[in-house]
Amino acid sequence: MTTIPAKKLENGVEMPYLGLGVYKMTDREEAIQAMTEALKVGYRAIDTAALYGNETEVGEAIRSSNIPREELFVTTKVWNTDQGYDQTLKAFETSLKKLGLDYIDLYLTHWPVKEKFVDTYRAIERLYDEKLIRVTGVSNHHQHHLEKIFVKANVKPMVNQIELHPYLSQKPLLNFCSENNIAVTAWGPLGRGKILEDETISDLAGKYNKTAAQIILRWHYQNDVITIPKSVTTSRIQENMNIFDFELSQEDVRAIDDLNKDFRTGQDPDNFHFDF
Repeated sequence: MTTIPAKKLENGVEMPYLGLGVYKMTDREEAIQAMTEALKVGYRAIDTAALYGNETEVGEAIRSSNIPREELFVTTKVWNTDQGYDQTLKAFETSLKKLGLDYIDLYLTHWPVKEKFVDTYRAIERLYDEKLIRVTGVSNHHQHHLEKIFVKANVKPMVNQIELHPYLSQKPLLNFCSENNIAVTAWGPLGRGKILEDETISDLAGKYNKTAAQIILRWHYQNDVITIPKSVTTSRIQENMNIFDFELSQEDVRAIDDLNKDFRTGQDPDNFHFDF
């Protein structure tokens, strides 16, 4: 069984470099099966959110795995309609109950809701002070969002989860996070499948005798980025994990860096709107 390396965060907590994302896993049996399989083959991190509607299933998969709780890293997020100081604390209680856990490893603001995201983060800080979470964090925050948080925060966010893939490399934000000891997690690390046919990626897959997905995930790892690829397919879950037995040359890392087009598959944190 592959052991997934972990990144040491600002407070010393270790977060696996690879986790299972469970966005859009809405079929109960399929979700539990995918998570169970991932935990069986060596995944130790699961990334969910209140919005995903599967926190209960995450909790069930964790309990049935019989893996000691302290060996697992569970992330969830407060949705936009539940933001603000008091509402975030209530939303956290709901998530904790659904997960059936005593604590959550990482709790994130899902999107920076204007006029609310700073207070939302203050609530996350309180949860950290009360030891209900082990790590503070945010998601989809640009540099200017983070700077606003810094003004009020006693503890800076330790993680920022953002859309990141070869067509959206976000180098300035990555550098800013690195300078402030904020680990970066990539959501949509494979560009929602849109990059798997890229010619450069395909050529490198042939060169290293790996799949296109493995090349991209390895590129993230060598750029010190945590990834949470989503899959319900057993073979893909296993495949996504087999990226620690080879290394891309620096020249090939740069070739993938050069694919950046500032292309988003999702919404821009400065201008987002959801109808659900």
